[in-house]
Amino acid sequence: MSCFSCFVSRRKDVRRVEVDNGTRSATSSGTGGVNVAATDKESGRKRESSEAKGKSVSSSKSNKAAASFGFRELAAATRGFKEVNLIGEGGFGRVYKGRLSTGEQLVAVKQLSHDGRQGFQEFVTEVLMLSLLHHSNLVKLIGYCTDGDQRLLVYEYMPMGSLEDHLFDPNQDKEPLSWSVRMKIAVGAARGLEYLHCKADPPVIYRDLKSANILLDDDFSPKLSDFGLAKLGPVGDNTHVSTRVMGTYGYCAPEYAMSGKLTLKSDIYSFGVVLLELITGRRAIDTSRRPGEQNLVSWSRPFFSDRRMFVHMVDPLLQGNFPLRCLHQAIAITAMCLQEQPKFRPLIGDIVVALEYLASQSIPEVHKQVGRSPPLQPPSEMDRN
Repeated sequence: MSCFSCFVSRRKDVRRVEVDNGTRSATSSGTGGVNVAATDKESGRKRESSEAKGKSVSSSKSNKAAASFGFRELAAATRGFKEVNLIGEGGFGRVYKGRLSTGEQLVAVKQLSHDGRQGFQEFVTEVLMLSLLHHSNLVKLIGYCTDGDQRLLVYEYMPMGSLEDHLFDPNQDKEPLSWSVRMKIAVGAARGLEYLHCKADPPVIYRDLKSANILLDDDFSPKLSDFGLAKLGPVGDNTHVSTRVMGTYGYCAPEYAMSGKLTLKSDIYSFGVVLLELITGRRAIDTSRRPGEQNLVSWSRPFFSDRRMFVHMVDPLLQGNFPLRCLHQAIAITAMCLQEQPKFRPLIGDIVVALEYLASQSIPEVHKQVGRSPPLQPPSEMDRN
């Protein structure tokens, strides 16, 4: 397998976004002008994000504060939260497409369900993070609503939906994602993660990186979304953050799932799973597949040791249209991200450089094994010899 350092050189132009360890709590306005105290008027509740308390994020840029919307305004924008405007649904609640009365801007309105898994702490965390951290590969938070017991978040509208939709639920009228588009998405997602890891001080651990949280614009440029589980990373001599295990099964790093010790390398593992989904077209966890193939990482590991088998991992929908050398290097990067020992996983800055190189080399070519489906079982020891 290719040595990661052979085609990666560290970049020196990384600026940092300060995270002030001052005395301001999660209910103070912060540099970005967001008054999170307004998010809870019920019985004087004092539940706050533990990782946000005592810390506030400030940016070197002059950022516009997220707006506070009334519930009636957002109900009007979504036409009463009609089913026809429903564009997503999960444990947190529902997401609707809407149009603000202030202009022609389309928005996505996430309405947290009262009995959903995403509670007040996650709501506050997401408002803080997305109000004060700004990057072209992070989804933009336009505002929020805290009328009564209502909790809603208003984002920029991403017309192409999520990466998950395009990989696993392709519309018959749409072309499957090409290799070059997949590499473009990988680069953009890596840049967003690099911003969180390298330009925030202390760094921000995303903790919920998965294909469903990578949203796409008209040009298939990706943006990371859903920051309710984000945590501020370790500072000083600390090597990790101890926390309750959260995230999505199939994407969580094994050491985090077992011990609750969260590090930047936990995100790198999750990113490796997303890379594997981009390459194979398979879900991280797919219970509809036969035993031995349901867990994508477990299914893939035997392939990593034999370059001759790499082509058998590729999404059949690509129909052989991929550069073989780039495929080898993409799988090499993926395997490094999925190392079981976190210290052996690469830094996100190195991953960005490597993927940018691959994206620049990803000129489509038809591999000779066009249309050949991947085998149902990983290669045996005899196959590898």
